[in-house]
Amino acid sequence: MVKNKKRRREQQPRPTIHPRNKYSENPPDFALLASLYPSFNPFVSYGRDARPRIDWTDFNATRELTRVLLLHDQGLHWWIPDGQLCPTVPNRSNYIHWIEDLLSSEIIPKINNNADNIRGFDIGTGANCIYPLLGASLLGWSFVGTDMMDVALEWAERNVKTNPQISNLIEIRKVNTCMDAVLGEDSKEDLQCYGSKTNPSNSIGSESAPVPSSRRDDAVEENSYSGPPILFGVVRDGETFDFCMCNPPFFESMEEAGLNPKTSCGGTPQEMVCPGGEKAFITRIIEDSVRLKQSFRWYTSMVGRKSNLKSLIAKLREAGVTIVKTTEFVQGQTCRWGIAWSFVPPARQMISPYVAEKSNLSFMLEGLQRQFGAIHVLQSVESFFHETGASCKLNVHSFSADITASNDHLKGILRNKVGPLEESLGGDCEEEPPSGSDSMPCPSNDLSFRITVFQQIPGTLLVKGSLQRKDGSSSGAFSSIFQRLEGVLKQKFCREKASVAIS
Repeated sequence: MVKNKKRRREQQPRPTIHPRNKYSENPPDFALLASLYPSFNPFVSYGRDARPRIDWTDFNATRELTRVLLLHDQGLHWWIPDGQLCPTVPNRSNYIHWIEDLLSSEIIPKINNNADNIRGFDIGTGANCIYPLLGASLLGWSFVGTDMMDVALEWAERNVKTNPQISNLIEIRKVNTCMDAVLGEDSKEDLQCYGSKTNPSNSIGSESAPVPSSRRDDAVEENSYSGPPILFGVVRDGETFDFCMCNPPFFESMEEAGLNPKTSCGGTPQEMVCPGGEKAFITRIIEDSVRLKQSFRWYTSMVGRKSNLKSLIAKLREAGVTIVKTTEFVQGQTCRWGIAWSFVPPARQMISPYVAEKSNLSFMLEGLQRQFGAIHVLQSVESFFHETGASCKLNVHSFSADITASNDHLKGILRNKVGPLEESLGGDCEEEPPSGSDSMPCPSNDLSFRITVFQQIPGTLLVKGSLQRKDGSSSGAFSSIFQRLEGVLKQKFCREKASVAIS
């Protein structure tokens, strides 16, 4: 039994670090860094396997690692005082490269005539100023980095000025913490209503359709952010940017932030905590984007909890965006997600495979009763496809099912209504406003894909789908079928949770 469990763990597919990330093929060599930088040597130890390692719970160790990585790999001089948030370079590089993918896809046309001058906006740059430093050194982008804390502003300026080779590319801007000085009463009311009123002072924006009052009240109730301005009131009149990015405060309290005993990345309450957590903070970014509309080509944010993605996408659809994209960032055992959206009309429908391909999707089954496990879900997957005659081969050892379905099988599945469907979210998926129909692109050949079920924690399962043969029409059909499967499984195994989520 133990061997079987070990085999299943080894067979679980893992998302990978971004392929253009410097550390995707060559992770940091602690032994080499210790030999080259004496200040890092005291933090490196060796286990019985003779492999070098550091104590991730030691803030001084993680800070020194970040310092030597930036110096060794980017030629950047960098430091932060005690207690400030210490970023991990590989993880932050993933975010930069994903934005590079979004920009290079050209699905959203450029908003400035100078194609070589990419301009970014870093929300809450912090003392570490990591995104502007990486974006400028890796890709030559220019940045505005914002913050409200004096210590953060002081050290961000220091980190810019100690790197004269890129200092002309980065502006550090202080956020006015007095809301009334930035927003009038009408403007503050506008923000709470998702831009349902016209903003006469913003010629770029356009009037959005009013949100029904009941939904508007729900939105205001959920959005408990009451801090200083984030975008609106910080972006100056007439300014345009290719993108904004943000590592939001993930937590609602410092107690919650300290629940992970395996790492120590520091962080002040202003960097880590926000009433309502990341969902409230990103909701305010969405509201600001409604006001600023096409001032940005792409609005983006990192997301710490995958469970927040669906509600954020729902808010974006209410706001009338033209496109939403999500991805997963991976570094070691840590996973974060990214969300991006735009109000600019798409230039074309197809974009580069790395960004748009819907070949890997997933969803969570939460609140399962004790009598149900992965095998029961897998058997339901088999029944789901067998009902329409599709081929489905189970592998009980890897808890997976290989499915092959013709166009007739796929149409039969979509005709079997299962009630309201929730969106399925996966690595690098593209969301567009729903058409209100069950139409889907038909693949030229049979659709072949694999469904795998993983145990997460007691009462929670992760269901992943991976397309075996990848092309545009197959990806669209796969996404539609996977959403239908999600609705069936949630109705069968998570009735109470599904009813709450849909109401």
